[in-house]
Amino acid sequence: MIRFLSMRILGAIPLLILLSVVTFAIIQAPPGDYADYIRSMLINQGGVQPDLAEAQAEIYREANGLNDPLVVQYFRWITGIVTRFDFGHSLYYNKPVGNVVAERLPATIMLALTCHILASVLGIGLGIIAATRQYSWVDTGLGIISFLGMTIPRFLLAIIILYFLVFRLNVSEVGMFFSAKYGGAPWSWDKFVNLLQHIWPVIFIATFGGLAYNMRVMRANLLDVLNSQYVETARAKGLPESAVIMKHAVPNALHPLVAYQGVVLPYMLTGEIEVAIVFGLATVGPAIVGSMGVGDVFVTATFMLVLAVTLIIGNIISDILLVALDPRVRLGGAAE
Repeated sequence: MIRFLSMRILGAIPLLILLSVVTFAIIQAPPGDYADYIRSMLINQGGVQPDLAEAQAEIYREANGLNDPLVVQYFRWITGIVTRFDFGHSLYYNKPVGNVVAERLPATIMLALTCHILASVLGIGLGIIAATRQYSWVDTGLGIISFLGMTIPRFLLAIIILYFLVFRLNVSEVGMFFSAKYGGAPWSWDKFVNLLQHIWPVIFIATFGGLAYNMRVMRANLLDVLNSQYVETARAKGLPESAVIMKHAVPNALHPLVAYQGVVLPYMLTGEIEVAIVFGLATVGPAIVGSMGVGDVFVTATFMLVLAVTLIIGNIISDILLVALDPRVRLGGAAE
Protein backbone atom coordinates (compact mmCIF):
# COMPACT_ATOMS: atom_id res chain seq x y z
CA MET A 1 0.00 0.00 0.00
CA ILE A 2 2.82 2.43 0.88
CA ARG A 3 4.56 1.69 -2.41
CA PHE A 4 1.28 2.19 -4.25
CA LEU A 5 0.66 5.55 -2.61
CA SER A 6 4.26 6.67 -3.20
CA MET A 7 4.05 5.85 -6.91
CA ARG A 8 0.74 7.67 -7.27
CA ILE A 9 2.02 10.78 -5.50
CA LEU A 10 5.24 10.87 -7.54
CA GLY A 11 3.25 10.36 -10.72
CA ALA A 12 1.02 13.27 -9.79
CA ILE A 13 3.89 15.80 -9.83
CA PRO A 14 4.46 15.88 -13.64
CA LEU A 15 0.69 15.76 -14.12
CA LEU A 16 0.28 18.86 -11.94
CA ILE A 17 3.00 20.66 -13.90
CA LEU A 18 1.32 19.78 -17.19
CA LEU A 19 -2.08 20.87 -15.89
CA SER A 20 -0.68 24.18 -14.64
CA VAL A 21 0.86 24.91 -18.07
CA VAL A 22 -2.30 24.01 -19.98
CA THR A 23 -4.53 25.93 -17.55
CA PHE A 24 -2.38 29.06 -17.68
CA ALA A 25 -2.27 28.96 -21.48
CA ILE A 26 -6.05 28.48 -21.81
CA ILE A 27 -6.78 31.33 -19.40
CA GLN A 28 -4.52 33.66 -21.38
CA ALA A 29 -5.88 32.54 -24.75
CA PRO A 30 -8.92 34.88 -24.98
CA PRO A 31 -8.10 38.46 -26.01
CA GLY A 32 -7.92 41.10 -23.29
CA ASP A 33 -6.52 41.32 -19.78
CA TYR A 34 -7.20 43.13 -16.52
CA ALA A 35 -5.87 46.38 -18.00
CA ASP A 36 -8.66 46.23 -20.58
CA TYR A 37 -11.12 45.93 -17.69
CA ILE A 38 -9.58 49.05 -16.12
CA ARG A 39 -9.82 50.92 -19.43
CA SER A 40 -13.51 50.01 -19.74
CA MET A 41 -14.16 51.14 -16.18
CA LEU A 42 -12.42 54.47 -16.80
CA ILE A 43 -14.45 55.11 -19.95
CA ASN A 44 -17.85 53.92 -18.72
CA GLN A 45 -17.78 55.15 -15.14
CA GLY A 46 -15.02 57.74 -14.98
CA GLY A 47 -15.84 59.60 -18.16
CA VAL A 48 -12.21 59.42 -19.33
CA GLN A 49 -11.44 59.85 -23.02
CA PRO A 50 -10.67 56.53 -24.81
CA ASP A 51 -7.10 57.58 -25.75
CA LEU A 52 -6.26 58.61 -22.19
CA ALA A 53 -7.88 55.47 -20.78
CA GLU A 54 -5.83 53.31 -23.16
CA ALA A 55 -2.64 55.12 -22.12
CA GLN A 56 -3.39 54.49 -18.44
CA ALA A 57 -4.16 50.85 -19.21
CA GLU A 58 -0.81 50.50 -20.97
CA ILE A 59 0.97 52.03 -17.98
CA TYR A 60 -0.80 49.48 -15.77
CA ARG A 61 0.30 46.61 -18.04
CA GLU A 62 3.93 47.67 -17.86
CA ALA A 63 3.82 48.11 -14.08
CA ASN A 64 2.31 44.68 -13.47
CA GLY A 65 4.16 42.66 -16.11
CA LEU A 66 1.11 42.02 -18.28
CA ASN A 67 3.11 42.83 -21.42
CA ASP A 68 5.69 40.15 -20.65
CA PRO A 69 5.66 37.01 -22.80
CA LEU A 70 3.31 34.26 -21.64
CA VAL A 71 6.25 31.99 -20.78
CA VAL A 72 7.76 34.66 -18.53
CA GLN A 73 4.46 35.26 -16.76
CA TYR A 74 3.95 31.53 -16.19
CA PHE A 75 7.43 30.92 -14.80
CA ARG A 76 7.14 33.96 -12.54
CA TRP A 77 3.88 32.56 -11.17
CA ILE A 78 4.98 28.92 -10.79
CA THR A 79 8.38 29.89 -9.34
CA GLY A 80 6.68 31.96 -6.66
CA ILE A 81 4.49 28.97 -5.75
CA VAL A 82 7.37 26.50 -5.55
CA THR A 83 9.93 28.69 -3.79
CA ARG A 84 7.81 30.95 -1.56
CA PHE A 85 4.32 29.41 -1.70
CA ASP A 86 3.28 32.73 -3.23
CA PHE A 87 0.39 32.49 -5.71
CA GLY A 88 0.78 36.04 -6.94
CA HIS A 89 -1.19 39.22 -6.37
CA SER A 90 -4.86 39.54 -7.28
CA LEU A 91 -5.40 42.62 -9.43
CA TYR A 92 -9.16 42.61 -8.94
CA TYR A 93 -9.27 41.97 -5.18
CA ASN A 94 -6.04 43.97 -4.61
CA LYS A 95 -4.64 41.42 -2.19
CA PRO A 96 -2.45 38.30 -2.36
CA VAL A 97 -4.13 35.43 -4.16
CA GLY A 98 -3.39 33.20 -1.19
CA ASN A 99 -5.62 35.42 0.94
CA VAL A 100 -8.44 35.17 -1.60
CA VAL A 101 -8.15 31.37 -1.59
CA ALA A 102 -7.94 31.24 2.22
CA GLU A 103 -11.09 33.34 2.52
CA ARG A 104 -13.21 31.23 0.17
CA LEU A 105 -11.81 27.70 0.12
CA PRO A 106 -12.63 26.58 3.72
CA ALA A 107 -16.32 27.49 3.41
CA THR A 108 -16.46 25.84 -0.01
CA ILE A 109 -14.84 22.63 1.27
CA MET A 110 -17.25 22.58 4.22
CA LEU A 111 -20.24 22.90 1.89
CA ALA A 112 -18.85 20.43 -0.65
CA LEU A 113 -18.05 17.71 1.89
CA THR A 114 -21.40 18.12 3.63
CA CYS A 115 -23.30 17.84 0.35
CA HIS A 116 -21.12 14.97 -0.86
CA ILE A 117 -21.56 12.90 2.31
CA LEU A 118 -25.32 13.46 2.36
CA ALA A 119 -25.68 12.72 -1.35
CA SER A 120 -23.59 9.54 -1.08
CA VAL A 121 -25.20 8.12 2.06
CA LEU A 122 -28.79 8.99 1.11
CA GLY A 123 -28.34 8.16 -2.58
CA ILE A 124 -26.80 4.74 -1.95
CA GLY A 125 -29.36 3.91 0.73
CA LEU A 126 -32.32 4.93 -1.42
CA GLY A 127 -30.80 3.09 -4.39
CA ILE A 128 -30.69 -0.11 -2.36
CA ILE A 129 -34.30 0.37 -1.29
CA ALA A 130 -35.40 1.00 -4.90
CA ALA A 131 -33.54 -2.02 -6.29
CA THR A 132 -34.85 -4.43 -3.65
CA ARG A 133 -38.42 -3.22 -4.29
CA GLN A 134 -38.28 -3.16 -8.08
CA TYR A 135 -41.48 -2.00 -9.83
CA SER A 136 -43.22 -1.24 -6.53
CA TRP A 137 -44.74 2.14 -5.68
CA VAL A 138 -41.61 2.85 -3.62
CA ASP A 139 -39.40 2.24 -6.64
CA THR A 140 -41.66 4.42 -8.79
CA GLY A 141 -41.64 7.28 -6.29
CA LEU A 142 -37.87 7.17 -5.88
CA GLY A 143 -37.52 7.04 -9.66
CA ILE A 144 -39.53 10.26 -9.96
CA ILE A 145 -37.30 11.92 -7.34
CA SER A 146 -34.22 10.75 -9.22
CA PHE A 147 -35.60 12.08 -12.51
CA LEU A 148 -36.35 15.50 -10.99
CA GLY A 149 -32.93 15.71 -9.36
CA MET A 150 -31.18 14.91 -12.63
CA THR A 151 -33.20 17.28 -14.83
CA ILE A 152 -34.11 20.41 -12.82
CA PRO A 153 -31.39 23.06 -13.34
CA ARG A 154 -29.77 24.09 -10.09
CA PHE A 155 -30.02 27.79 -10.79
CA LEU A 156 -33.77 27.47 -11.40
CA LEU A 157 -34.29 25.64 -8.12
CA ALA A 158 -32.17 28.28 -6.38
CA ILE A 159 -34.25 31.11 -7.86
CA ILE A 160 -37.50 29.43 -6.78
CA ILE A 161 -36.26 28.94 -3.21
CA LEU A 162 -34.88 32.49 -3.11
CA TYR A 163 -38.23 33.85 -4.27
CA PHE A 164 -40.15 32.07 -1.51
CA LEU A 165 -37.61 33.06 1.14
CA VAL A 166 -37.61 36.76 0.25
CA PHE A 167 -41.12 37.47 -1.03
CA ARG A 168 -43.18 34.87 0.83
CA LEU A 169 -41.35 34.31 4.11
CA ASN A 170 -39.83 37.84 4.30
CA VAL A 171 -36.33 36.56 5.05
CA SER A 172 -33.97 39.53 5.01
CA GLU A 173 -30.58 37.90 5.67
CA VAL A 174 -29.85 36.24 2.33
CA GLY A 175 -26.44 35.90 0.72
CA MET A 176 -24.38 35.40 3.87
CA PHE A 177 -23.22 32.56 6.07
CA PHE A 178 -24.13 34.17 9.41
CA SER A 179 -26.35 36.86 10.84
CA ALA A 180 -24.62 40.13 11.72
CA LYS A 181 -24.38 39.34 15.44
CA TYR A 182 -22.67 35.99 14.79
CA GLY A 183 -20.21 37.15 12.11
CA GLY A 184 -17.21 37.69 14.40
CA ALA A 185 -18.45 35.70 17.39
CA PRO A 186 -16.66 32.54 18.58
CA TRP A 187 -18.14 29.19 17.64
CA SER A 188 -21.09 28.04 19.72
CA TRP A 189 -24.18 25.93 19.25
CA ASP A 190 -26.27 29.03 18.48
CA LYS A 191 -23.77 30.13 15.82
CA PHE A 192 -23.82 26.64 14.27
CA VAL A 193 -27.63 26.69 14.14
CA ASN A 194 -27.48 30.17 12.58
CA LEU A 195 -25.08 28.85 9.95
CA LEU A 196 -27.47 26.02 9.05
CA GLN A 197 -30.34 28.50 8.80
CA HIS A 198 -28.41 30.44 6.16
CA ILE A 199 -26.84 27.66 4.07
CA TRP A 200 -29.56 25.00 4.03
CA PRO A 201 -30.77 26.04 0.52
CA VAL A 202 -27.29 25.50 -0.93
CA ILE A 203 -26.92 22.15 0.86
CA PHE A 204 -30.37 21.02 -0.25
CA ILE A 205 -29.92 21.96 -3.91
CA ALA A 206 -26.38 20.54 -4.25
CA THR A 207 -27.31 17.36 -2.35
CA PHE A 208 -30.46 16.84 -4.40
CA GLY A 209 -28.57 16.51 -7.69
CA GLY A 210 -25.85 14.25 -6.27
CA LEU A 211 -28.39 12.11 -4.43
CA ALA A 212 -30.34 11.55 -7.64
CA TYR A 213 -27.22 10.42 -9.52
CA ASN A 214 -26.02 8.08 -6.76
CA MET A 215 -29.48 6.57 -6.33
CA ARG A 216 -29.86 5.97 -10.05
CA VAL A 217 -26.43 4.33 -10.42
CA MET A 218 -26.78 2.25 -7.24
CA ARG A 219 -30.18 0.93 -8.28
CA ALA A 220 -28.97 -0.11 -11.74
CA ASN A 221 -25.77 -1.73 -10.43
CA LEU A 222 -27.51 -3.60 -7.64
CA LEU A 223 -30.17 -4.97 -9.99
CA ASP A 224 -27.39 -6.38 -12.20
CA VAL A 225 -25.58 -7.90 -9.23
CA LEU A 226 -28.76 -9.46 -7.80
CA ASN A 227 -29.07 -11.53 -10.98
CA SER A 228 -25.54 -12.93 -10.64
CA GLN A 229 -24.91 -16.61 -9.99
CA TYR A 230 -23.04 -16.13 -6.73
CA VAL A 231 -26.04 -14.26 -5.31
CA GLU A 232 -28.32 -17.14 -6.30
CA THR A 233 -25.83 -19.52 -4.68
CA ALA A 234 -25.90 -17.53 -1.45
CA ARG A 235 -29.68 -17.70 -1.45
CA ALA A 236 -29.59 -21.44 -2.16
CA LYS A 237 -27.41 -21.92 0.93
CA GLY A 238 -30.25 -20.54 3.02
CA LEU A 239 -28.73 -17.17 3.94
CA PRO A 240 -31.21 -14.49 5.01
CA GLU A 241 -32.13 -12.09 2.22
CA SER A 242 -30.71 -9.15 4.18
CA ALA A 243 -27.34 -10.91 4.46
CA VAL A 244 -27.38 -11.80 0.77
CA ILE A 245 -27.99 -8.18 -0.19
CA MET A 246 -25.78 -6.32 2.30
CA LYS A 247 -22.88 -8.80 2.51
CA HIS A 248 -22.66 -10.16 -1.03
CA ALA A 249 -24.52 -7.90 -3.47
CA VAL A 250 -24.04 -4.34 -2.20
CA PRO A 251 -20.19 -4.40 -1.91
CA ASN A 252 -19.88 -5.45 -5.56
CA ALA A 253 -22.48 -2.93 -6.70
CA LEU A 254 -20.51 -0.11 -5.03
CA HIS A 255 -17.48 -0.36 -7.34
CA PRO A 256 -18.61 2.23 -9.95
CA LEU A 257 -19.69 4.66 -7.24
CA VAL A 258 -16.39 4.29 -5.40
CA ALA A 259 -14.47 4.89 -8.63
CA TYR A 260 -16.68 7.94 -9.25
CA GLN A 261 -15.35 9.52 -6.05
CA GLY A 262 -12.13 10.27 -7.92
CA VAL A 263 -13.80 12.91 -10.08
CA VAL A 264 -16.60 14.04 -7.79
CA LEU A 265 -14.46 16.12 -5.40
CA PRO A 266 -13.56 18.95 -7.81
CA TYR A 267 -17.11 18.78 -9.17
CA MET A 268 -18.46 19.29 -5.65
CA LEU A 269 -16.19 22.33 -5.21
CA THR A 270 -17.48 23.98 -8.37
CA GLY A 271 -20.95 22.41 -8.48
CA GLU A 272 -22.36 25.12 -6.25
CA ILE A 273 -21.45 27.90 -8.73
CA GLU A 274 -25.02 28.58 -9.88
CA VAL A 275 -26.47 28.37 -6.37
CA ALA A 276 -23.71 30.51 -4.85
CA ILE A 277 -24.15 33.17 -7.54
CA VAL A 278 -27.93 33.28 -7.03
CA PHE A 279 -27.54 33.55 -3.25
CA GLY A 280 -24.44 35.76 -3.43
CA LEU A 281 -22.24 33.52 -1.26
CA ALA A 282 -18.47 34.09 -1.09
CA THR A 283 -17.29 30.67 -2.27
CA VAL A 284 -14.87 29.34 -4.89
CA GLY A 285 -17.35 29.15 -7.77
CA PRO A 286 -18.27 32.86 -8.00
CA ALA A 287 -14.59 33.79 -7.51
CA ILE A 288 -13.60 31.70 -10.54
CA VAL A 289 -16.35 33.18 -12.70
CA GLY A 290 -15.66 36.73 -11.51
CA SER A 291 -11.89 36.52 -12.00
CA MET A 292 -12.31 35.11 -15.50
CA GLY A 293 -14.70 37.93 -16.36
CA VAL A 294 -12.20 40.68 -15.50
CA GLY A 295 -9.01 38.91 -16.58
CA ASP A 296 -7.55 38.36 -13.10
CA VAL A 297 -5.28 35.58 -14.33
CA PHE A 298 -3.54 34.58 -11.11
CA VAL A 299 -6.78 34.05 -9.18
CA THR A 300 -8.28 31.92 -11.95
CA ALA A 301 -5.08 29.90 -12.46
CA THR A 302 -4.66 29.29 -8.72
CA PHE A 303 -8.22 28.04 -8.27
CA MET A 304 -7.80 25.81 -11.33
CA LEU A 305 -4.63 24.41 -9.78
CA VAL A 306 -6.51 23.78 -6.54
CA LEU A 307 -9.14 21.86 -8.49
CA ALA A 308 -6.42 19.84 -10.22
CA VAL A 309 -4.88 18.92 -6.86
CA THR A 310 -8.34 17.97 -5.60
CA LEU A 311 -8.88 15.75 -8.64
CA ILE A 312 -5.60 13.91 -8.03
CA ILE A 313 -6.34 13.49 -4.33
CA GLY A 314 -9.83 12.23 -5.15
CA ASN A 315 -8.45 9.59 -7.52
CA ILE A 316 -5.97 8.39 -4.90
CA ILE A 317 -8.75 8.18 -2.30
CA SER A 318 -10.97 6.22 -4.70
CA ASP A 319 -8.14 3.78 -5.41
CA ILE A 320 -7.60 3.25 -1.69
CA LEU A 321 -11.32 2.67 -1.16
CA LEU A 322 -11.42 0.18 -4.03
CA VAL A 323 -8.49 -1.72 -2.53
CA ALA A 324 -10.23 -1.81 0.85
CA LEU A 325 -13.56 -2.81 -0.69
CA ASP A 326 -12.47 -5.55 -3.08
CA PRO A 327 -9.77 -8.11 -2.11
CA ARG A 328 -9.24 -8.88 -5.80
CA VAL A 329 -7.92 -5.35 -6.37
CA ARG A 330 -5.61 -5.71 -3.37
CA LEU A 331 -4.29 -9.07 -4.58
CA GLY A 332 -3.82 -7.69 -8.08
CA GLY A 333 -1.77 -4.79 -6.71
CA ALA A 334 0.36 -7.15 -4.64
CA ALA A 335 0.96 -9.42 -7.61
CA GLU A 336 2.28 -6.51 -9.62
